[in-house]
Amino acid sequence: MSRIKEFYIKYLSWINAYWLVTIVFLIVTFTVGDSSLYKRYTYDEKIRGLEKEIKHYQKEIEINSKKLNDLHTDKEGLERFAREEYFMKRSNEDVFIIKDK
Repeated sequence: MSRIKEFYIKYLSWINAYWLVTIVFLIVTFTVGDSSLYKRYTYDEKIRGLEKEIKHYQKEIEINSKKLNDLHTDKEGLERFAREEYFMKRSNEDVFIIKDK
């Protein structure tokens, strides 16, 4: 029992009950439960990542809808798209496909 008293006197005597309760409260707040600060931070990071993905896909949707609108309205644009994407050609021309390695 004297070793415990010596340890308390040497290391813990300066801590009163208020400091002990405050330290325990902070440790519990940072580590325990679904609402801990660490988990809240990770959830916020996930939310920010998902919001970036949403913005990226919204931009993609805008670009693709403009392309689709151009394909529906512009006959030359439709022909250009078919020739570029599906390697279609006119009857009087030859198409050479060059692929990079």
